[in-house]
Amino acid sequence: MIPPLLTFGIHDFLNASPLILLLKEQGADVGFQIVTDSPAALADRLESGHLDLAMIPSVEYFKSADKYLLIPNLCIASRGPVGTVLLLAKKPLNEINSIAVDFRSRTSVAALKILFPFSSSLEIHPVPPDLNSMLAEHPAALIIGDQGLTLNNLGPAITVYDLSQEWFKQTGKTFVHAVVAVNQKISLNNAQKKIFQKVKVEGLNRIEEIIFAQRDLSIVGSGVLEDYLINKIRYDLNSDAIDGLTHFSNLCCKHGIIQKKVSIKFV
Repeated sequence: MIPPLLTFGIHDFLNASPLILLLKEQGADVGFQIVTDSPAALADRLESGHLDLAMIPSVEYFKSADKYLLIPNLCIASRGPVGTVLLLAKKPLNEINSIAVDFRSRTSVAALKILFPFSSSLEIHPVPPDLNSMLAEHPAALIIGDQGLTLNNLGPAITVYDLSQEWFKQTGKTFVHAVVAVNQKISLNNAQKKIFQKVKVEGLNRIEEIIFAQRDLSIVGSGVLEDYLINKIRYDLNSDAIDGLTHFSNLCCKHGIIQKKVSIKFV
């Protein structure tokens, strides 16, 4: 009997495109059914058991680390400005009492609470990512994903903070936005493990093809997209990234975002 396909969830933002490419082409051959959704939704679907493994926000991994194992040497990370995790503020940070945040994001919301000197009475409002309505109703907005690459002419009244850059300035460490978590009850075969060793190499060798397919980002220059995928985003969960991930989990615990420190365990 042929075993059922394992459901693997991954978000479809530009930063995941190099990883999705090979998985969509060869995933079924090694036993994966690929499911795309927003980062927050993928975390919920993995937690509920509707996915077997998924790329999820790192803070969501922290919250359920006792249930998951991580795929080694694979993540979405950055080390300095990235341009796709942005806080837009109409007031000085210490005067902001509410922020509209993209409801698809959770790691970035945790980073907000750690990085910036907001008051304890700050209100966080998860909303659809419509920047005009977000800033019309709140003094600040947090946006994530490809929308950040399309921003221009915001005017002098809005200050933009790149959360990845702020993290690096304050900690000197890599910021891990998302990891691939596997339900501990799931067993991966050798072919499934091996494809994860290939996806980022294959994807980064086909950057021109990926950029050409980005119809929704046609207004953004191909050079900007290439720089983003090759230089801004990092896909290796190496020692520097693990150090940054561990530091982030410790700060999340210190700030009460998670209940206990995390011991990172791999497949």
